[in-house]
Amino acid sequence: METIWLSGAEWFAVLRIGLGLWWLESWRHKDKKTWFAGGGITWAAGIAEEHRWPFVRRGFDLVVKPRPRLMAYVVAYAELALGLGLIFGFLTPIALVGGLLLNLIYFVLMIHDWAEQGQNLMMALISAAGLFAVCWQSWSVDEAVGLFS
Repeated sequence: METIWLSGAEWFAVLRIGLGLWWLESWRHKDKKTWFAGGGITWAAGIAEEHRWPFVRRGFDLVVKPRPRLMAYVVAYAELALGLGLIFGFLTPIALVGGLLLNLIYFVLMIHDWAEQGQNLMMALISAAGLFAVCWQSWSVDEAVGLFS
């Protein structure tokens, strides 16, 4: 593949790092005090409760609602781990799959909010492209230590 300035693998590394920065910003902008006190999960519970698809309400009630504090920590620190993993290229395929799954969960939960969907679809698309382009070939800890070669 011929490109300008960087190789194809390096351009995919740029995308990977950008996606990592996006996840890091998702973590950074959360009001942690409110979030860990249950604010984020309470907000999501309201959305799940009124969701047009019954399986979303049932899934939320089964998995998230009984453990709001734990799930608040899981969501926040998953975003942090995804961001750091993608920026540094550490366990990159795992981070890409995890991010893709988290974006799909967000997408399904927020199906009625088209403003939110653009972000989730773009992040999911970058995750899928990075996964299939093996974006950990350049500028990554995975490459430096020979993981996933």
